[in-house]
Amino acid sequence: MSRGIKVLFSSNRNPNFETFTDYIEKAFKEIGCEIVFFENRDFIIPWRIRGKFNFLQKIDLKALNKRLLNIAKTFKPDLFLEDGGWNILAETMESMKRLGIKTAMWTNDVPIKFESIIRAAPHYDHVFTTDSGYIELFIKNNIKNYSVLNFACDPDFHKPVILSNEEMKIYGCDISFVGSYTSECYPNRRIILESLTDFDIGVWGPGWENLPDSSPLKRRVRGGHARPEEWVKIYSASKMALCIHYQSPYGMPKTHQATTKVFEIPACGVLLVVDAQKDIMTLLKSGEHLVVYKNVDDLRAKVLYYLNNEDERKTIAENGRREVLEKHTYKHRVETILKTVGLK
Repeated sequence: MSRGIKVLFSSNRNPNFETFTDYIEKAFKEIGCEIVFFENRDFIIPWRIRGKFNFLQKIDLKALNKRLLNIAKTFKPDLFLEDGGWNILAETMESMKRLGIKTAMWTNDVPIKFESIIRAAPHYDHVFTTDSGYIELFIKNNIKNYSVLNFACDPDFHKPVILSNEEMKIYGCDISFVGSYTSECYPNRRIILESLTDFDIGVWGPGWENLPDSSPLKRRVRGGHARPEEWVKIYSASKMALCIHYQSPYGMPKTHQATTKVFEIPACGVLLVVDAQKDIMTLLKSGEHLVVYKNVDDLRAKVLYYLNNEDERKTIAENGRREVLEKHTYKHRVETILKTVGLK
């Protein structure tokens, strides 16, 4: 336990469903920390106005940082943890360090708009990233205080659920996919999923309703945006779940990130079938904890194999669930943060 450690956690809540932010805050509380949350996008002036006038953006940004620093002076945390890094100024971090506060940033977006992250990183005691693709950028910019800290799961949210007969009719399928689609950001998702339309596949997520009628995937789309309590049911009702990572359509920068679903899907007790992301291979073993595919032909062959080999499919799913619960929960992650910054 880490009772008595005070944490000021800066992030952004989604009012519609639980996210990474909620899981981190909960994990700190579960290991005994006292935590205060700061909304790091709580601007006074709406973006539609300040986005047009740079001086308004600067004024509002300074006001946001002043509020954060005032909270730090009052709360006197042992650790300040920033999720993101875009809106917290370097001078705010330097002021916190003068107050004797340990500072850490955990950046968890793929390295696309990374300039502000690189500028901010040297002013933190430590920088964590969920994507090893950032390492090359850190080295190039002479940033040394970094380490990879992956996403995880929360066993209270991500777990198998028992479904009614009616729910099985709604969600039941051999292969499930939950994720958004736009032709600009995820062209690979459409290509991959269309290659599986001769299987019993169900697709949920925003954007798929915009598929042209000519797409064979159109009839496989079951719903739009799914809240966590719904996609847990989707995974529990399927024999295997597919995860397809973002890749830049232009090839740069290269992303290696193991997304949240790499941990959440196995935690739900279902076989995860996932593309061969570099970071996944350092964490979990294909054929033991999950199944990795290299291309469309490989994917089709593996889907067919594991549909026809139920015992092996279930064994891998059980191994995957056991592995993520033993090593990859958000409690594990916050314990790592505290140890890394010297508070444990």
